[in-house]
Amino acid sequence: MCRNIRQLHNFEPPATSEEVRAAALQYVRKVSGSTRPSQANQAAFDAAVLEVAHATQHLLDHLTTTAPPKDRAVEAEKARERSRARYGVA
Repeated sequence: MCRNIRQLHNFEPPATSEEVRAAALQYVRKVSGSTRPSQANQAAFDAAVLEVAHATQHLLDHLTTTAPPKDRAVEAEKARERSRARYGVA
């Protein structure tokens, strides 16, 4: 359920609001134990996603580092290589 939560800090270009919202959604899904809340819980679920996304964006905006930004394409290739090593060539 949480496989879509990825590191969002220190990338060039910076994380988009879509990526932040996707991470927030996955977090709320994991914590609530539900990928789709009931109608009775939909408002609370949606509010939680907004609040977590806001807190995440605030965190990302205020983190500092001296490390150079990571390249998304390079990091994606590293992830594919780890996947190939773990699961074999597909």
